[in-house]
Amino acid sequence: MNELIKDSLIQDYGKVESTGGRKPNLYGLIPDSAFFIGVEVKQSQINIGLSNLQCELVKVSEEIPYKLDNTQESLDSLCNAIKQFINGLTINTATILGIGINLSGRINYKTGHSYSFFHFDERPLSQIIESKVGIPVFLENDSRAMAYGEFCMGVVKDEKNVLFLNLGYGIAVGIMLNGQLYYGKSGYAGEFGHMPLFDNELICHCGKKGCLETEASGWALTRMFREKLLEGSSSVLSLKNMAPEDVQMEDIIGAAKNDDVLAIELIAKIGENLGRGIALLINLFNPELVVLGGSLATTEDYLSLPIKTAINKYSLSLVNNDTELKMSKLGERAGIVGACLLVRNRLWALV
Repeated sequence: MNELIKDSLIQDYGKVESTGGRKPNLYGLIPDSAFFIGVEVKQSQINIGLSNLQCELVKVSEEIPYKLDNTQESLDSLCNAIKQFINGLTINTATILGIGINLSGRINYKTGHSYSFFHFDERPLSQIIESKVGIPVFLENDSRAMAYGEFCMGVVKDEKNVLFLNLGYGIAVGIMLNGQLYYGKSGYAGEFGHMPLFDNELICHCGKKGCLETEASGWALTRMFREKLLEGSSSVLSLKNMAPEDVQMEDIIGAAKNDDVLAIELIAKIGENLGRGIALLINLFNPELVVLGGSLATTEDYLSLPIKTAINKYSLSLVNNDTELKMSKLGERAGIVGACLLVRNRLWALV
């Protein structure tokens, strides 16, 4: 305790009343004595946040334009975005203890390797980025980081068995069992989108056919919407003279929020397909709570209502009666909050 006080991390707030014996001293963290950076890497943008010791977000830069590719150029662009964020801070950068970076796909958080992006160097990706930005770097799967943020500071309260669905271009699940984040042997648990649930000829991004992601993800929604436009269906997006091949998931979500019928109908179809997969998870895990997060979850009832209907249709009623379905409380900031929390916890574990 004296060492922590000496390092200006903890403050002695003096004596407090006691029901018997000596009056104890009250100690507490000094919020701005140390900081952590959370970086959420998405397909077309980056979100970066700075949090203090109490995990309060001090500064956030969202929707930084970016293109995620497995190329050196994309990696350099990511590092530059982080360095620009750090250079724009008014705090002493020596107080930034670590950076958490969320990437989609297969991440081994223990070794710092990414096996889905930027795996063209034998060194751990965390070491490569750390050498460029000058601050310790920790990698994490994006869905698991979002889940951890929601578990700790979001909609999760006393529940101990929770599933967090990250619904974006891809889909994955973060799993909390008995109050602990579940990783699996190598940290790859949660590849929900690659469960083979459909008998189709659609090739998934993983290279296999019939994955849930081919019929129930942002990629699937974008493909379906483009096909409908080419078939002659109308939408507020076509009225804007937007070419079908230029339509992105974010455009469809925006259209649904503006009461676009085509967008609402296709999101409902995605929701029904998702519900089929979630029903399987409920039958397997019997969770107390399922949380819907990610970009698609911002459509709220347009997505959640068909999901609920499909859950009732495909899961065992005796099991799903135990499960509550909620929307994410942290929303688009779940990832950066989770990244900051995970970095803080891992650094404390090293002390």
